[in-house]
Amino acid sequence: MKIFVFCLFIAIAAYLIAAVGGYYLITKLSSNSHDKSMEASMTAAFIFGPIAAIIAFIVAYLMLRAN
Repeated sequence: MKIFVFCLFIAIAAYLIAAVGGYYLITKLSSNSHDKSMEASMTAAFIFGPIAAIIAFIVAYLMLRAN
């Protein structure tokens, strides 16, 4: 149970880091000129963040479970 909770905290941290990084990347790389901030926030919150959280949870769980 402790491993699962720790993995959840790692996933939350990964979500936040990826969302902020994704927002920054989209604002710098997107050619959208009308609603760049909306595109960046939605992409960061619903694409980059969840993908990073899922990957981080799985990797952390597998690594902590092996020990």
